[in-house]
Amino acid sequence: MSVTSLLHWLGLSGAHDAPESAPLRDLVETLDRLEPARARQLARFAYLLGRVAYADRWVSAEETQAMESLVQQQGGLTADQATVVVGLAKNSNLLFGGTADYQIALEYAEAASYDEKMALGRCLFAVASSDQQISMAEETEIHRILNQLRILPEDLTKLRVEHGRYLPGVGGESL
Repeated sequence: MSVTSLLHWLGLSGAHDAPESAPLRDLVETLDRLEPARARQLARFAYLLGRVAYADRWVSAEETQAMESLVQQQGGLTADQATVVVGLAKNSNLLFGGTADYQIALEYAEAASYDEKMALGRCLFAVASSDQQISMAEETEIHRILNQLRILPEDLTKLRVEHGRYLPGVGGESL
């Protein structure tokens, strides 16, 4: 879907003269200037973060903040741009979660190096542990994603050890 189509769907096309839409229009135009392959990979990255955040069927304020920070850092975006990307990713997970999950993980895996996949794994654990505990649902979703990305079992174990104090039954409460 093009940005123009998205603006039209949001009811913002034709409202170019309205001052209220100027910040949103500037933001969308900035995102539209990203190189398309980079923009797609950033969208996949944000969607995968959202899968973990929504694994327990709600996204906390801490998880949202962690996602925004990670998207901002990884994508080289402004805070406002990261907020929009994360908001779209969260909504996409609500609307399409389950049906699109495997395909998006596969597409991310095809375009990412192994090191980038490991960096995503660290980010997934960072989102899940942002509220000082990782639920069983979140851990299960992280495992599912990392398996879809073909992360080696020993590397998954390393990631788990790095975040062990937040894991259910290990360092925190079981959820």
